[in-house]
Amino acid sequence: MKFKITSEYYPTGDQPEAIAELSKGVEKGLPYQTLLGVTGSGKTFTMANVIQQVQRPTLILSHNKTLAAQLYAEFKSFFPDNSVQYFVSYYDYYQPEAYIPSSDKYIEKDLMINDRIEQLRLSTVAALLSGRRDVVVISSVSCIYGMGNPRDFEQNVIRISVGQRIARNAFLRRLVDSLYSRTDIPPVNGQFRVKGDTVDIMLSFEDIQLRVIFWGDEIEKIQTVDPQDGTVLDNHEGFNIYPANIFVTSKERMASAIDQITLDLGAQCEFFRGEAREAEAQRLYERVTYDVEMMKELGHCTGIENYSRYFDGRKPGMRPFCLLDYFPKDYLTIIDESHVTLPQIRAMYGGDLSRKMNLVEYGFRLPAALDNRPLKFEEFEELTNQAIYVSATPGDYELMQTEGVFTEQIIRPTGLLDPEIEIHPCMGQIDHLMEEIQKRIEAGERTLVTTLTKRMAEELDAHLRKWGVSSAYIHSDVDTLDRIQILEDLRNGVYDVLIGVNLLREGLDLPQVSLVAILDADKEGFLRNRRSLVQTAGRAARNVNGKVIMYADKMTDSIRMTIEETEHRRAKQMAYNREHGITPRQIVKTSTAADLLDQYEPSAESKVRTAWRKDKVASHPVHIEPRPYIEVEQPDIVAADPVVEYMGASDMEAAIEKLKSAMVEAAKRTDFLEAARLRDEMLSLQERLDAVAADSK
Repeated sequence: MKFKITSEYYPTGDQPEAIAELSKGVEKGLPYQTLLGVTGSGKTFTMANVIQQVQRPTLILSHNKTLAAQLYAEFKSFFPDNSVQYFVSYYDYYQPEAYIPSSDKYIEKDLMINDRIEQLRLSTVAALLSGRRDVVVISSVSCIYGMGNPRDFEQNVIRISVGQRIARNAFLRRLVDSLYSRTDIPPVNGQFRVKGDTVDIMLSFEDIQLRVIFWGDEIEKIQTVDPQDGTVLDNHEGFNIYPANIFVTSKERMASAIDQITLDLGAQCEFFRGEAREAEAQRLYERVTYDVEMMKELGHCTGIENYSRYFDGRKPGMRPFCLLDYFPKDYLTIIDESHVTLPQIRAMYGGDLSRKMNLVEYGFRLPAALDNRPLKFEEFEELTNQAIYVSATPGDYELMQTEGVFTEQIIRPTGLLDPEIEIHPCMGQIDHLMEEIQKRIEAGERTLVTTLTKRMAEELDAHLRKWGVSSAYIHSDVDTLDRIQILEDLRNGVYDVLIGVNLLREGLDLPQVSLVAILDADKEGFLRNRRSLVQTAGRAARNVNGKVIMYADKMTDSIRMTIEETEHRRAKQMAYNREHGITPRQIVKTSTAADLLDQYEPSAESKVRTAWRKDKVASHPVHIEPRPYIEVEQPDIVAADPVVEYMGASDMEAAIEKLKSAMVEAAKRTDFLEAARLRDEMLSLQERLDAVAADSK
């Protein structure tokens, strides 16, 4: 099946030129291209159109789960008839194994796996191995982490057909080899149940129950069944059953791996004893021997990923297999927010290596653990066939790869212009700022102020409050658990002014903000370079009255380039608006966390409504006039795991308590980022529980 956009939108502004240029570049075989697209210009829609034009399997990389979820929802709506997959880390909580020599403290691995996300990861692999070309995978940097050998995975796919001669027990053994487990109760994902000549299999990669009916040693029927009521949904002539786990291997490979692990254990213990490090030798011997016994008895052990090299058949130092190995050779890579995503990919290997080195050096793991790692950046480059970098402020690396050439997309379908930039001297800047803030308060709008230091932010907040201005500040010392609430209060008018350091750059898109004030804009450095100034100024680009004031006594190169870039964009945007008679209009927030959740996992009632609507449309087609695509604002609060199953009230209550406990534990460890993520997810579930309770009344 070919990619086909199903949408009421049409390309507008400079989107058609961007789509044509990028598509032509892909077809010509250009290895790298850069799309410079301002906030609100419809970059997502452009990406979708490029995919439709080039008809290539596509990987879209995002730098966090929340943005990946947003992209997943949008691409699902653009390509409802194609395979759109979601691939992120399946850990709700993950504490990696570590050893701190200075305090002689060993931290054991602890984790919580989200079964729904794991199912989606398996669905991704199944889609890529199915031979389909119309596959889009939305992924976080999880895609560069180790996975099983794609050859082993494909060899463990069970291909069955009606009339095929295979003994029932032989079929059951093949299911077990593909890591399905037997049960006598209704099966869940990755399990099967046997009743006489009927085998019911709950597939690992989707919520479908497969029923295989035997007549002697022959497959008589293959049916898909509704797992809730047992209704037969469809009859099949053939079916592919994909393994229940991404990490799958053969019995022969397992036996060979255990033998090699034992040999390497002996060699490493001898090495430690040769250096008179008996404690490390004994520790390693006990741990690895225990793991080997577990693998012999159960087929797995805690931390089995540290032995992945043996199961994959890799030599020492070879890169691990990852999701990129499952794509066909001509796939397309699109890297969203590349100025953030690429540095994140580059940093993964170093952080992992430093932790693993301590474990190996002090006898907690074999040296083979070092080969269970994310890709090095150079390896990632080698595996990407063709890449398109998408960013409002492309980094030096992206521009170097494209030799300074980029495709520009700076016209917003709403007609909104880049904000005007005004330079004001530093002398008397606070009094001038107070006057400008008062104007925004009278108009019911908000102000963002960015400072150079935390202390400046706090003192300015105190000063504004002294004069009756409702303000707040955020910086790294503010508890992460409170930041989201502060942003929401700013949106709702509890605060008129928000002051920060560098937390006001990316990911803060508030249409209510009409003024961005940059104090000490002429202090060149990380916080005041061209890229930072452009990003900061962009926070005012969603308001029709957007304005930026830079307080500076001298014109630095960064300020000059920012002004030149902004004036270039404004000129192009205004010319387009005049030509097409467009009046700039305010962006209105339409997306919420609940809306996003419903896009992923609609309820049974929602599915019924959707089916009814489709029937009505089929019988009474209505002509919908195409319209420009307008990027929706990113939701402020969404669950860290946005793809959740609908639950009953009791299930939600249990999940909330579980999340609360995990959040408290994370806070105790001072891991506030993790605690904040868990809190967001807990609040999202609580809102849904309250809504269910209200509906029941």
